[in-house]
Amino acid sequence: MLTVSVKWQKKVFEGIEIDPTLPPYVFKAQLYDLTGVPPERQKIMVKGGLLKDDADWSAIGVKDGQKLMMMGTADEIVKAPEKAIVFAEDLPEEEQATHLGYSAGLVNLGNTCYMNSTVQCLKSVPELKSALSNYALTGRSADVDQTSHMLTVATRELFGDLDRSVNAVSPTQFWMILRKKFPQFSQLQNGMHMQQDAEECWTQLLYTLSQSLKAPTSSEDSDAVKALFGVNLRSRVHCQESGEESSETESVYSLKCHISHEVNHLHEGLKHGLKGELEKTSPALGRTALYLKESLIDSLPRYLTVQFVRFFWKRETNQKAKILRKVDYPLELDIFDLCSEELRKKLEAPRQKLRDEEGKKLGLQPKSTSKDSDVKMTDAEASSKESGESSTVTQPEGGSSEKGTLHMTGIYDLVSVLTHKGRSADSGHYVAWVKQESGKWIQYDDSHPSLQREEDITKLSGGGDWHMAYIIMYKARFVSM
Repeated sequence: MLTVSVKWQKKVFEGIEIDPTLPPYVFKAQLYDLTGVPPERQKIMVKGGLLKDDADWSAIGVKDGQKLMMMGTADEIVKAPEKAIVFAEDLPEEEQATHLGYSAGLVNLGNTCYMNSTVQCLKSVPELKSALSNYALTGRSADVDQTSHMLTVATRELFGDLDRSVNAVSPTQFWMILRKKFPQFSQLQNGMHMQQDAEECWTQLLYTLSQSLKAPTSSEDSDAVKALFGVNLRSRVHCQESGEESSETESVYSLKCHISHEVNHLHEGLKHGLKGELEKTSPALGRTALYLKESLIDSLPRYLTVQFVRFFWKRETNQKAKILRKVDYPLELDIFDLCSEELRKKLEAPRQKLRDEEGKKLGLQPKSTSKDSDVKMTDAEASSKESGESSTVTQPEGGSSEKGTLHMTGIYDLVSVLTHKGRSADSGHYVAWVKQESGKWIQYDDSHPSLQREEDITKLSGGGDWHMAYIIMYKARFVSM
């Protein structure tokens, strides 16, 4: 064993031992511990030049007590982080929820999956959450009864609890007020609350919110829920027997997809749903007659809701039976041909601009050459297009952006699906599938949220006993002009 000293910069390290049976790299490792200079940067002067990692000590001729010279720059001393590292599980619960990118599930209180799935789907609409957050706790409108006011407040509080929580939230207060407002949801069977129809829950809750969130003015624009979900229909009512014809308008919160042996796709079912027969008194005939009613969409909502009419009353079993037929639906829905002629004219220019913009991305020459033909897609369309996802925006029609006014295109992107599994509306299980702002899809099976692949969402189209779409919601795509 040899003992040497090493001079590095202004320091001298005495009494460093060298084992001649080990390669010089081991000696360099010792110096690294003392100086902080990595072995690959060390230049140690010995007889014949620089000390190599695999040199033979006997050939170098280092003597006991010899002083060696070393040059090299030490590594920068790693500083302790200014802030302590905090792991996700150690964050406050509200910050954990933000970190996850999706909200918590809801505890099933006993056949309440119909309610839980409805809440998760409606909660995914940020504009509805915003309207609820502005709803005053006191000073409710005289037109709103106390239980409607309480249900609106409970909805707002439940949405907030879901956003702030990582663990499943118990909707006890909301459920109690919902049953107080709508006693049909309190039905018991064998001492337990019965399963209910999610579509009925969806419709009743939305109607209540529309009354509560309506501003105290006579303007239609003051109806926040109608602005988000309302579809105006213009109908032609014709009696073939008498030749009488009239027109009427109505506002609905959802379109119906009627299912028959001819319907294989959502678009076909929507066309069937916009046509129907009704009996009413004919002034010309002086008696009841059969009328044909054909409707077209006259104004578009920000969020288009579609109900698959899967349940019907079966007299033989005295209960709601289910149509299991497979009906496909797309991630992107175009309803241009379901609109009135007047509305189509309004949509033509925005749709052309949308096509031009998409053509530019493919390297195609746009038909419009005006400087104003540039289209600004908002709400992260650029990133979503790159990943193959459809683009959406949150601004209302007629809103403003950096380049102009936002206009609807008649094209919608799927954002939520409420499914039913089972053979009857009064049994089975409801689940919500919701697209997050990040573009990821989350399945909310009561208290258990889980990540899902987008390609699996459109497979919930029926044809068996698996989950099948019952209510779906699309979000309007806008362009800026």
